[in-house]
Amino acid sequence: MVYLSIMLKLYRVGEFANRIRKSTDTVRRWDKQGTLPAKRSVGGHRYYDESDVRKALGIEIPEVSRKTVVYCRVSSRGQLDDLKSQVKAMRQFCLGAGIAVDDWIEEIAGGMNFKRRQFLSVINRIESGEITKLVIAHKDRWTRFGFDFFEWFAQKHGCEIVVANQEQLSPQQEMVEDLMAVVHTFSCRLYGLRNYKKTIRKAAEGETDE
Repeated sequence: MVYLSIMLKLYRVGEFANRIRKSTDTVRRWDKQGTLPAKRSVGGHRYYDESDVRKALGIEIPEVSRKTVVYCRVSSRGQLDDLKSQVKAMRQFCLGAGIAVDDWIEEIAGGMNFKRRQFLSVINRIESGEITKLVIAHKDRWTRFGFDFFEWFAQKHGCEIVVANQEQLSPQQEMVEDLMAVVHTFSCRLYGLRNYKKTIRKAAEGETDE
């Protein structure tokens, strides 16, 4: 199992000032005047992200250049027929919904793998403001877990995620494999904790013997 390793590009005030080639005094003045207000973390710290960089640099992506993308995925090459059926179903859905599609993306990788090449490519394109609409067959075709986070991420960057069907699509075997991966991961963690406790106990006993 590969854990989520995607991090939003965030800038502290000084880093943001360097990024847009302005002084920190200018950035703080913009924040105070409301010209370009900083975002606030839970702890109250100021920060900026790439959308603020674009605003500061005056880079606006024309709406006509933004794209609608359909993403289709299966977990293994043994599911190529399922992938073809998924693409066909999505073509029918988009046609019926009047959605004009610019890019069709197909990927063969597990839904719990957050390092999928096409998956990361779409994430980067959303962050850059290139994609205005992402269409998927089911939530689990995009990601097995954490869909709400990615939906928030997309909305934050002006991208709408359209889910054609809210029900689960994955074949039973694929679901079982993902669940087994979760069980295996936590089993390894528990085993590691046991070994760690043994090491601490032995170290403590050694100190006592001395």
